[in-house]
Amino acid sequence: MTAPRRPPTGGQARAERTRAAVIGETVRCILEEGFAPPSVRHITDRAGVTWGVVQYHFGDLDGILMAVVDQGFGELIDALAGLSPEAAQLEAQERVGFVVEAVWRAFSSATSRAALEILIATRGIRGAAVNTHLAQLMAELTDLGRQLGEGLSAPDATHIGNLIWNTLRGIVVAQMTWPEPVDQSRDLETLVEVVSTYIELRT
Repeated sequence: MTAPRRPPTGGQARAERTRAAVIGETVRCILEEGFAPPSVRHITDRAGVTWGVVQYHFGDLDGILMAVVDQGFGELIDALAGLSPEAAQLEAQERVGFVVEAVWRAFSSATSRAALEILIATRGIRGAAVNTHLAQLMAELTDLGRQLGEGLSAPDATHIGNLIWNTLRGIVVAQMTWPEPVDQSRDLETLVEVVSTYIELRT
């Protein structure tokens, strides 16, 4: 992957708008057309920028794709980090419902869905940085499991985190592959019931 020439301290508003525009068009391109992967030319045409601008900010196509993954991970981790104070004030099943709904909103965002497509398509060639992101996210989900049920053992907390991750990602994949919109409300309700019952049995 070619390193971007953009200085790490560059924080001008115009530069950030340009980066956001390129990432946004990459996300829309992947969601609308699938992961081919998209060509840099196609992305630059959609975003209204030049190849030189892409090089400056991202280096190359891999740099753009990893920027989408980074942003998708960032949204998920921010969502998980912000759940503790509000969730702690709720009763057990309400707490589970609140958390599942909040995490679902983050998982099903446009950026997160595009990041998932990229991760699936590049799973055999992705670098250590992406795997580090995945490990961090799984640690956050394990911690989330502990928050949902006081007194849960570490393995049980991990099981809950994994269940939430795998279920919600599975629903996202179903939505991405099905030709028509999928109503996921019943699936989310079932997930809340399963997690709540598991916590009751284990605490």
